[in-house]
Amino acid sequence: MKVRIISAIIALAVFIPLIWFGGYPFVIVMGIISVLAYKELLDLKKSHKDIPNIVKILGLLLVVYLVVGDYGKESVEMISYAKILLPFILLIPAIFYKKDKYKTSDAFYLIGGVLLIGLVFNLLLSIRAVNIHVLIYLLVLAIVSDTLAYAIGTLIGKHKMCPKISPAKSWEGAIAGSLGSIIVSLIVYHNLIAPLSVNAVILTILLVIAGELGDLVFSKIKRENDIKDFSNIMPGHGGILDRIDSIAFVVIAYVILRTIL
Repeated sequence: MKVRIISAIIALAVFIPLIWFGGYPFVIVMGIISVLAYKELLDLKKSHKDIPNIVKILGLLLVVYLVVGDYGKESVEMISYAKILLPFILLIPAIFYKKDKYKTSDAFYLIGGVLLIGLVFNLLLSIRAVNIHVLIYLLVLAIVSDTLAYAIGTLIGKHKMCPKISPAKSWEGAIAGSLGSIIVSLIVYHNLIAPLSVNAVILTILLVIAGELGDLVFSKIKRENDIKDFSNIMPGHGGILDRIDSIAFVVIAYVILRTIL
């Protein structure tokens, strides 16, 4: 617990100024983090066979391009069709490698990973460029939910939510985390973005649910690969993917829901 708290304090000390001031330092750090997240995906040996180095490099370049390629564009809409479709070139090398060296199934795995990481970090940068208050709202929503769920689950969690997927996750923690996150996020929304409305409440509830689903999806990936954490880059917390699991789904859900609500 002590290591977890110290790691969290250090992370906050680094990222709060970066988010606040934004600009190229924030872009560079987001680019570096996206590369580390890409490496964690490549390290999931049970999800794919070993991928040739040249293809790994190509995937890396695509991640960086998707993340920072349109930085400065004053929009939080989905990036262009051309950029979304570009990672499908990773299918082409499968033609030239032997059957067991690099298969189309490996290519589709890589494409999915590149798109997920590229879109999520691109959206984080785009949202920050347009409205820092919205980014703060989304990050607070995900972080409060995760923190309360962990704390309450550790203290009083008795009823397992999905023991085969996330053994430590309890219903008590999930409910407490969700309710706490909804309350805190609505306060942030009201003070930083706009007066509360029915749509704001609905949006917040749906985003909290999306965050919970993101946590479970990434936990499922870890169970399939028989690992506890994606890496140990952040002692007590795991890897980059461990930290962005709920944030990734929250950001994607926000972009989709803002066109509806």
